[in-house]
Amino acid sequence: MVELNDILQEALRLEASDVFIIPGLPLTFKVLGKQERAKDMLHPDDTEKIVRAIYTQCGRHNRVLEDETFDDDFSFSIASLGRFRANVFHQRSSLAVVLRVIRFGLPDASRLGIPAPVMRAADIRNGLILVTGATGSGKSTTLACMIDHINKNREGHIITMEDPIEFVHRHDRCIVTQREIGNDVVDYIHALRSALRESPDVILLGEMRDHETIEVAMTAAETGILLFSTLHTQGAANAVDRIIDIYPAGQQNQIRLQLAMMLRCVISQQLIPTVDGAVTAVFEVMYANTAIRSLIREGKTHQIDATIRSGASEGMIAMDESIYDLFKKGRITQETAVKYCNNPEAMERRLNATVGF
Repeated sequence: MVELNDILQEALRLEASDVFIIPGLPLTFKVLGKQERAKDMLHPDDTEKIVRAIYTQCGRHNRVLEDETFDDDFSFSIASLGRFRANVFHQRSSLAVVLRVIRFGLPDASRLGIPAPVMRAADIRNGLILVTGATGSGKSTTLACMIDHINKNREGHIITMEDPIEFVHRHDRCIVTQREIGNDVVDYIHALRSALRESPDVILLGEMRDHETIEVAMTAAETGILLFSTLHTQGAANAVDRIIDIYPAGQQNQIRLQLAMMLRCVISQQLIPTVDGAVTAVFEVMYANTAIRSLIREGKTHQIDATIRSGASEGMIAMDESIYDLFKKGRITQETAVKYCNNPEAMERRLNATVGF
């Protein structure tokens, strides 16, 4: 039976992003988007012992072991190893767990290749900033870089509410308080309402999950603070539509006006494979200038993409432009560029012209 610490040490050695501990499957590490499997098959007794070891390690109540309808999402840390996010769940009447590896320390924006127009958003003083993308696209890492930038460069009170906490921020020029949903507070709604009584300057809301959370978040942004949050959408236009569409038809005109006033920036990102077998983040950046605000108010979000493409001088970046730049630098293949872009036909024409030239 493999020990928990051995599993975690192997994950760090392989530089894995995730570890899958599932009955009927060998211990599996996700490394640069690909699976690396151990030799021995895991049985239900094996995975239950590992789950119990995780709970023992972090001193957490074994509630998922007592309620078969419950899955548990939390983070824990082990000295000299790192932090880990665990999702424990039942499948086929047995226990399984997926671990996300979070190394100690905070990510470095320059080393990760996060462009300056993305980090510039951290200098905004109020309003709403959204970071969007699919699960696992690096949204938490980008947000951690921006929160760290604020923490080092200006004074204030930063409050994060996360499910669970991934990156731990130390007090620097700012006071940083971090609340984990389920441990420190019941849910995002209670955390947001409490935060507004705690003299916040910056709030990080882990996710805009539903109508009520979005409504309270919009109200919070109107108080003059800077509020960061995430959505599982791709592209700025889709993020705007997602927020508006969650409201009843009779309220959508009002939320368009409110969003046009409060939205400052939408950063959309995805991870794509590079020619060296690694992955890299690509970004779309939209800053809410006068034209963008008008489009939101008038319900013309389908024109946002064109405005982003023409807004390079204001720090805006189109997703397809980011992908094309990677191709020109030789970091991705032509097939990858076409697969991950927003407009495959236009991208193919552009790439063929480039290759032909």
